[in-house]
Amino acid sequence: MATLELRSVVKSYGATHVVRGISMSVASGEFISFLGPSGCGKTTTLRMIAGLETLDAGTIAIGGDEVDGPGGHVPPERRQLGMVFQSYAVWPHKSVAENVAYPLLLKKVPRADVAGRVRTALDLVRLGALGDRMPSQLSGGQLQRVAIARALVADPRILLLDEPLSNLDAALREEMRGEIATLRARLGTTMIFVTHDQHEALALADRVAVMNGGVVEQIGSPEGIYGAPATAFVAGFVGGANRLTGTVVGREFHVGDLRFPLPEGLPATDGPAVLAVRPESIRLGGSGPALPLLARLYLGSTTEYRLQLGTEVLRAVGPAREVTVGEVVPVAFEAAFLFDSKAP
Repeated sequence: MATLELRSVVKSYGATHVVRGISMSVASGEFISFLGPSGCGKTTTLRMIAGLETLDAGTIAIGGDEVDGPGGHVPPERRQLGMVFQSYAVWPHKSVAENVAYPLLLKKVPRADVAGRVRTALDLVRLGALGDRMPSQLSGGQLQRVAIARALVADPRILLLDEPLSNLDAALREEMRGEIATLRARLGTTMIFVTHDQHEALALADRVAVMNGGVVEQIGSPEGIYGAPATAFVAGFVGGANRLTGTVVGREFHVGDLRFPLPEGLPATDGPAVLAVRPESIRLGGSGPALPLLARLYLGSTTEYRLQLGTEVLRAVGPAREVTVGEVVPVAFEAAFLFDSKAP
């Protein structure tokens, strides 16, 4: 049985349609990431699962029991879920242990059991020695661990994480990403993780649901999403593909007066299309059209090149080359994806 089922879920705020008929299932122990830009509906969907928002239409079931839909709305405290918010939501006047204990006190867990469960939860997030500290004495990464321990202490059926790493600096974000992966491996808890960061989604999730405009454009494994994007939006959002609007003519892609040979093996039908090319699939040199180099950015193991293509900027990433800004450089596409230009 699926731990979570969403069936044709709809949510609007006035005339603004935020979630448009989402249907999906999450298996027990699965880690799902909702990935998409701001305003795509991912956090609203998470809040509906949590019970913090009510549906306009559709149903949500947890463990086979309907918690929202025609049968009524089950309040958040009765759904047996844990939630980690973007802003930590740690009480500054309570110690670390008191913050973590709070959900147990709400559930009226016997006080004799509370201390042991709090200690276990803090040990899981490597804060076992800091139970007496106040939040003001902790770093951002430690505060987020407190929030995770508090969400786990009541043994939730599903752990919901709403962009929990976005307030951290790059180094802490990478560290916490590893912490979440380790926790997941140890606990096997069903997790739903909302993020706008593709690296977090691809690194952590069993499946990624890429959202755009209130719908799920594609759901699948990280490898499937990255290697076989279903839409031009998915190709651009996951992997940062350059998206070129033009026309397929034979084995060429025409953008204005420029003619780009299509990569070998790429199926193509003559007519208007969108070509999506990842930066690492663009090679400087070869027999393709020559484009002016606008910028050269050293990234350590690779270098990013920005080239002028009509009114667009084409991003290429590859080994360092002896080229200078202003030079006209030929480019070739080694791999690409083609999409119908009429697709939404």
